[in-house]
Amino acid sequence: MKYRHTLLIVILVIIIDQITKIYVKTHFHYSDSINVLGTWFQIHFIENPGMAFGMTINDAPLGKLLLTLFRLVAVVFGFFLLKRLVKKGYSNGMLVCGALILAGALGNLIDSIFYGMIFEPSLTHSQNVAGFTKFGEGYAGLFYGKVVDMLYFPIINTTWPDWVPWVGGSRLSFFDPVFNIADTAISCGVITLLLFQKSFMKTKTQEVKTTEAIATE
Repeated sequence: MKYRHTLLIVILVIIIDQITKIYVKTHFHYSDSINVLGTWFQIHFIENPGMAFGMTINDAPLGKLLLTLFRLVAVVFGFFLLKRLVKKGYSNGMLVCGALILAGALGNLIDSIFYGMIFEPSLTHSQNVAGFTKFGEGYAGLFYGKVVDMLYFPIINTTWPDWVPWVGGSRLSFFDPVFNIADTAISCGVITLLLFQKSFMKTKTQEVKTTEAIATE
């Protein structure tokens, strides 16, 4: 696989990610939900100022700025690293996983850098849905945009039986995080890499040597 092929994967994921985010941002009120597969899969619009799956490192503006800058450095380094992996001849599986992780990081970085500058704030159903605005007149400054999330899979959404100690009657749910296409790309890349790391970490040169060694036995 050549470097341009990995870039095509990154671009494709970014396009899908941004199309879904822009559509939800401009057609949903904040916290609106629609059922896709019953109540098991919903489009549920929220925004978060932090990391993937709504996590944050600090509610203060400085924390948000540091997180965005960290993402920016990580993405720049990611392009450099991906190119080196291609040059060293790593397996296609390794390169696809790297491209997915990089695409996901870049997708959320775009939100963090630019969305606050180009979008109106998203409000509840009592207000209009958000729209585009003149650059610099949005709901936040550069590097302070919120990440748009919409994929929600509340596979279990019930209450604990009253007889269960300590938690009886309280809410029982799985899977609570709301995420987006970029988060999905990162998760798929990381999980696949962990599952197949032994085979993915081999370069083409190492694979040839292994094949030759087996052939001579």
